[in-house]
Amino acid sequence: MQIVRHSEQTLKTVLISKNPALVAQYEKLDAGERRLMNEAFLPNSDLFGPITLHSKSDWINSHPEAPQDFEEFFNDPYRKTPSAEKHSIYIQCIGSLGNTRSVSEEYVKWLKGYCEAFFYGLTVKLLEPVPVSATKCSFRINDDTQNLQIHAGQILKFLKKRKPEDAFCVVGITMIDLYPRDSWNFVFGQASLTDGAGAVD
Repeated sequence: MQIVRHSEQTLKTVLISKNPALVAQYEKLDAGERRLMNEAFLPNSDLFGPITLHSKSDWINSHPEAPQDFEEFFNDPYRKTPSAEKHSIYIQCIGSLGNTRSVSEEYVKWLKGYCEAFFYGLTVKLLEPVPVSATKCSFRINDDTQNLQIHAGQILKFLKKRKPEDAFCVVGITMIDLYPRDSWNFVFGQASLTDGAGAVD
């Protein structure tokens, strides 16, 4: 087991920017918002707490990625931001999310509320749920788990076609396993930044 913990100095190095555009945005924050931002540097903060890696197969160990500071993220040409025309997050339920309809509805209600809080200022809307068959996606039975799995990339194509005009993004949620290609065992989710679509299970 390994614990990844970043020092206050490391966090300040990657999070603080002298970019005039970012400085101007920070200066518009009220006292409470600035206090929340400053909590990121505290050792016991929930914002960037320690990460426990339980084995070599954990994502961070098995999928090394180049580091990225906030300014690099901000300047990423593929990063999209909401606009007056594209300001809604749409949630598309695919298949049943629980044993009963009431469980599914409660789950979606919780998810909608979470998205509204986390992505403050954006409108969160629900698309009419669809059965898995409506996606016309490829599927398979996993050899190891014997679970039904649907092709994540084809789900993205399905979501792109259903994406409303005012959508900043559309997110498909399902309780069915996903796989991105035949050689993969499974994937937790897949997204397209350029299409503003994502699928999670």
